Amino acid sequence: MPESVEISQAVARLDLVRREIGKVIVGQQNVVDGVIICLLAGGHVLLEGVPGLGKTTLLRTLSRVLHLRYSRIQFTPDLMPADIIGSMVIETEPGGAKTLRFQPGPIFSHLVLADEINRATPKTQSALLEAMQERTVTSGTTTHELERPFLVMATQNPIEMEGTYPLPEAQLDRFLMKILVEYPSREELSRIVERTLARDEPELSQMINRDEILELRNICREVVIAPHVQDFAVSLVMATQPGTEGAHALANKYIRYGASPRGAQALVECGRVHALMNGRYHVAGDDLRTVAPAVLRHRVILNFDAHADGQTPETVLQEIISSVGSKS
Repeated sequence: MPESVEISQAVARLDLVRREIGKVIVGQQNVVDGVIICLLAGGHVLLEGVPGLGKTTLLRTLSRVLHLRYSRIQFTPDLMPADIIGSMVIETEPGGAKTLRFQPGPIFSHLVLADEINRATPKTQSALLEAMQERTVTSGTTTHELERPFLVMATQNPIEMEGTYPLPEAQLDRFLMKILVEYPSREELSRIVERTLARDEPELSQMINRDEILELRNICREVVIAPHVQDFAVSLVMATQPGTEGAHALANKYIRYGASPRGAQALVECGRVHALMNGRYHVAGDDLRTVAPAVLRHRVILNFDAHADGQTPETVLQEIISSVGSKS
């Protein structure tokens, strides 16, 4: 179990990071926290929202605050796998001999923004998702390790779906979280306009570095989860699986396929980080309830009856999460 001093230092560092990001990003605290949770839990995040809500700015700001390498890949229908992972290039040596050398692609960064991932072909999407899952890239007979931490933040535009290639459910499951980016409130929008009118851009300071991020990851793994809270995570996932003993009535009625075991793993990992961010070294049921919508919304597939009745993953999950009990 981490020492209380170690916990307080970790919480203080994370608060510094959040405050520094707040110099650029107005509001969107649940999005900022979700991306930080995925970074510390060692997963990847999918953001869905209309253009202009600051998704690209968030990751660029995070790279400056954490002093991590950042790259951006704009996904288009003609993007090829080699444009992501890199390719072999021929080099001519001074003596005239020719050699093959691997030229790394933009995937070789700590923070990778996959902008509008659903606009690329399935073949190109798979190249990115393989790197996300294995943390390696294979070119020819050579396998290259991706340096940790490694976070992919993919974005999807919920409008203009013509000419897109939606991610299959099996690939969606690779993302630790799917976060919906909402419009800012009136007050937040007013602050955004005020910052736009300001002459000087805010100066960002590096709060923590790569080694400290990896240290924070280790601390998160030591956060304790009691048996009854672990059982709550299992019950929550099983409640989404229609036809099983623990299935919720809404799951039997509206869900075609529920969350996989990976969903239960993600709940526990994200719950640990959320507990640490709130200054605790044990996971409570409320930690799991807080992260559950983002962890599960892309892992449940609704049936035709749900669409006919106007149900969404949000409405179904909200009812399931609130009705599954736990002791904190």
